[in-house]
Amino acid sequence: MSNQVDTRIEPPAQTNAVPLRFMAHNFAAHCYNTQSCSVVYDNHQFTRPYEDNPSGAPDGPDYQRRWGTASYLGVSNFPSPAEVRWTSHDGVAHEAKVDIGDIFKSELIWHGVPKADMADFYEGPVAGVPNVFLEVNDRTINAYMKMLVPTKTEQIPGNKYSYGRNDLFLAWSHTY
Repeated sequence: MSNQVDTRIEPPAQTNAVPLRFMAHNFAAHCYNTQSCSVVYDNHQFTRPYEDNPSGAPDGPDYQRRWGTASYLGVSNFPSPAEVRWTSHDGVAHEAKVDIGDIFKSELIWHGVPKADMADFYEGPVAGVPNVFLEVNDRTINAYMKMLVPTKTEQIPGNKYSYGRNDLFLAWSHTY
């Protein structure tokens, strides 16, 4: 297996300014532009439909907005690295281990909400279970975090259901 190169992205400034910690995470994997794709994490196969089949291209430029919530819930921090085996669009086979625990070793929820706009839950700002997404797209693997952070103000003026931010942040990327 190829070793991952530490190509980390810095968290948003608000992540360090208002540190919210997590003890477990949700997980999902997505494959695009591959001839075959296998992602195993926490002894679970996430990409069974693509093990022996092409995954196809994303369905538009904002495809990641449709990821929603990760479907594998409550993974304790942190199992063994994700084992990824795939054949890129050009027919080259790849293998990698992606250490989710190392990427998110600080156990900080990545967010962009100022403390002044965070809604308090119980004893303070929310610190729930974030979603971690692993994306295989042709020769690139990306790791993202997404967490709904309730806010005191509407994020879409006039929309009473928009009291929260659910931003997706790229945390790690590597092209093979």
